[in-house]
Amino acid sequence: MDGGTIQQHLTEADRALKAGANDVARHHLDAVLAFDSSHPGARNWLGLEALERNDPRAAIEHFTIACERDPKGQPLWMNLARAYRELGDAAGERNALEQVLALDRRDLLALIRLAELHERLGEATLAAKHWSAVVALSANIPNRSAEFAKLIERGTAYVQDQQRKLADAIAADMADELVVAGTRDRRRMAAAADHWLGKRPIYANHCEGLHYPFLPADEFFDREHFPWLEQLEAATPAILAELLAILADGEPGLEPYIAMEDGVPQSQWSALDKSLDWGAFHLWKEGDRIGANCARAPQTAEFVESLPLCRIPGRAPAVFFSILKAGSHIPPHTGVTNVRSIVHLGLIVPDGCGFRVGGETREWREGEAFVFDDTIEHEAWNRSDKDRAVLIIDTWNPHLSEHEREMVCRFYETADRQRGMVL
Repeated sequence: MDGGTIQQHLTEADRALKAGANDVARHHLDAVLAFDSSHPGARNWLGLEALERNDPRAAIEHFTIACERDPKGQPLWMNLARAYRELGDAAGERNALEQVLALDRRDLLALIRLAELHERLGEATLAAKHWSAVVALSANIPNRSAEFAKLIERGTAYVQDQQRKLADAIAADMADELVVAGTRDRRRMAAAADHWLGKRPIYANHCEGLHYPFLPADEFFDREHFPWLEQLEAATPAILAELLAILADGEPGLEPYIAMEDGVPQSQWSALDKSLDWGAFHLWKEGDRIGANCARAPQTAEFVESLPLCRIPGRAPAVFFSILKAGSHIPPHTGVTNVRSIVHLGLIVPDGCGFRVGGETREWREGEAFVFDDTIEHEAWNRSDKDRAVLIIDTWNPHLSEHEREMVCRFYETADRQRGMVL
């Protein structure tokens, strides 16, 4: 057989290895190298055999020759990285692993080994970068072994720890700046930092109807845009008194806020459909003043009339008392158009109630108002054992000029007249 071909020697070497006859296998592989001194398969086996003998220097020699002969052989580079690791040569291991990633940036084992290497070297930023890639790539791997799951858990913990350290460092360094910053600037800087740190997403507008472009997609608008909010808050006692009188009536006149047509497919709204778990007492609805209801809350109606309501015939404003019953949840959703801004005035707010718009969550406070963009995903919940009540008012988006507001109304008027449909 010594006079056989390379393939014959490889076949016999493979047979010998499976039988555990390593000496025989080595004989055939030496014969292969006599034909081809840099044969990658033979060099790879001899390198692995050297590692078994705890001789990483010899292994490196064999794997290096194999990699030079077959530079696209990812397993060869991984074996070379292992040999350098066992020798304690960090630079050699790093180079071999980076060669693997140059061939395939999604090679999970190479990413793991590089993350571990950076961690050993105290290179926290690079370790966190590669552990993050490992965690992301492993997210959809089913049936993880206990060992692999533990590895991913360790990588996740490392990334989270580095994020905490980074967040703490940024907070400490920015503390003086944030103290002197205004409410708006502090809120925006905090959101920017949280997004960069991966702690929150930045949400965009999603309009079910007219999307007016190039307006800032702000989750909660700055109060400076609405100088009349203080007047609204000052009117809280009168508004609350009228609401309490309505609710105390045997026939309060609440309507389900969600009332879908029969036959509509199941959706996130099905649980609230035709239910007073989310009830409304409308003073204005789709631009129409509800006279009978306004008569039951005359001071509220009169005050609301003095506000710069978003007035679009057939569409806006909507002004209503919103009642969210104990234990109820309004699922995440987006509104119709960003030409509006939505005002909430807290009236009855038990503990356990919350409101999320995009990446920011707030609690209502009785007698306090805020304004938000409802075309950014938002949701509300009442986890208390009492009902929650707020007054909701449509006003214009503050970033629209007066002329733009007029053009929006003209646009809708023309569209309805020409197409006979609601956009």
